Amino acid sequence: MVTTRAPEDAYTAEPFVPEEAHSLPTLRRAAAQCKGCPLHQNATQTVFGAGNKDARVMLIGEQPGDQEDRQGKPFVGPAGHLLDRALEEAGLNPADAYVTNAVKHFKFTQAEPRKRRIHKQPTLREMTACGPWLAAELAIVEPELIVILGATAGKALLGSSFRVTQVRGTVLEEEIHGRRERLVPTVHPSSVLRAQDDKDRKAAYRGLVSDLEVAAHALS
Repeated sequence: MVTTRAPEDAYTAEPFVPEEAHSLPTLRRAAAQCKGCPLHQNATQTVFGAGNKDARVMLIGEQPGDQEDRQGKPFVGPAGHLLDRALEEAGLNPADAYVTNAVKHFKFTQAEPRKRRIHKQPTLREMTACGPWLAAELAIVEPELIVILGATAGKALLGSSFRVTQVRGTVLEEEIHGRRERLVPTVHPSSVLRAQDDKDRKAAYRGLVSDLEVAAHALS
């Protein structure tokens, strides 16, 4: 039997997003059934956003990691713990935020079934396919500010020309999924963990906190 696969430019989550979704629990239940792109095939589960539905700030990362995929919650791994600490140092309460990812399924490579799963960057088409979920989250939460965590999340929101190093720590105003949004880009917390030595890691962490302080000031 030959199985045909839709071309990548046909990937979209739109058919799975409820037309009248007025709550995050409704969206979360629907997202669990999403097959809008091939990433659902190997992931353990959909990892939807979490946090305060009345949040003033929404933090958007790239995609779930290994621990997030296993637990079904965003930012519960080492990068998430580091992000919480940085938010607190910057004067933002993690409990008051809403956190999500541009892509809701974990994309990875794995040499053998029992080997560690290695993060693989999603393509722009895969991020675009997942866009309807992010648009629905924005419409319900209606944050005052979006914090973009990393280059991939920035490209998902602002296009392939986005460069986090050029605009990090600044307040941008852009049209995102039909809404005029204020955004503060910064690095993804996982990049801090990947720093080569302790000195570089401390500098990268201070840079993250400094960018988040800009976000806190924008909300004051």
